[in-house]
Amino acid sequence: MMISFTLNGKSQRVDVDGDTPLLWVIRDGLEMKGTKFGCGKAACGACTIHVDGQPVRSCSFAAKYAEGKSVTTIEGLSNGDKLHPVQQAWKEEVVPQCGYCQPGFMMATAALLEKIPNPTDEDIDNNIINICRCGTYYRMRKAIHRAAELNQSNL
Repeated sequence: MMISFTLNGKSQRVDVDGDTPLLWVIRDGLEMKGTKFGCGKAACGACTIHVDGQPVRSCSFAAKYAEGKSVTTIEGLSNGDKLHPVQQAWKEEVVPQCGYCQPGFMMATAALLEKIPNPTDEDIDNNIINICRCGTYYRMRKAIHRAAELNQSNL
């Protein structure tokens, strides 16, 4: 099945089984390795991407549903050499330990900040439900608040 969509601002056309998880189309077919495979059941969030601006667990999102959509991965979050405020905050707060789950957390956070520009701790708890096996939640919370500050200063 031919599927056309935009990935990080570039038009893509792939010939895949429509039921293939979009994660594998992105990682294996299009060689974008930033999005990670975690559980394969949409539970951990390591594979979080944006589809038309909404966070999606790509391991359980069939490629056919990407038809005509705009897809953003961690590689497309920044603007050239300028880091996205979430990426900048992650760097400033030295969030990653092993780092494997962090692209999914950053994508989930970017979506949260679009919806709630200045989240409370409760907002973070209710919306950022990804899993970090290293337990860097405290540093992530600090980084989310820092990213909100950076977003506000960029306005």
